[in-house]
Amino acid sequence: MSDISKKKMEQIAQMWNARGKGLITHMALEIEEVSTEGVRVRMPFNPDFCVDAEQSLLHGGILTALLDSVFGLANFVAIEGVSTMATLDLRVDYLRPARSRADVIVQAHCFRKTRHIAFNSGSVWFAGHEHAEIARGTASFALTRGETSLFDAMTKGKAS
Repeated sequence: MSDISKKKMEQIAQMWNARGKGLITHMALEIEEVSTEGVRVRMPFNPDFCVDAEQSLLHGGILTALLDSVFGLANFVAIEGVSTMATLDLRVDYLRPARSRADVIVQAHCFRKTRHIAFNSGSVWFAGHEHAEIARGTASFALTRGETSLFDAMTKGKAS
């Protein structure tokens, strides 16, 4: 791990899991790796996210929401002092049908950051098929910095 402590990585991961709302909570995401170099997250197979009768073809919107969320986690880990962030642009290239009953793995990282913008890229594949990407995404996020970062506010119990 680079310039961030293991304890802080674990706190960020706990905060990210605790703040999930809506669809993200139903994804039951599991953080497998977290460092300033990037994050890896697992989404267990869920037949409710499939669009076919055999329940093996994932809806593309699920992959998009998954990438967006994991990009956010990568930003919080890689960038100090962020109060809020919002997705400005999100592009997903679907490389093959997302047909499997295996867990979905996402690897993402923040590859460039300025004071107000973060840029991310990431890949999606099924567990056990690391060399057969099903989607690849890029995004940019608007960052807001204040006197208290979201991380500091959450760890001191001041944020909602």
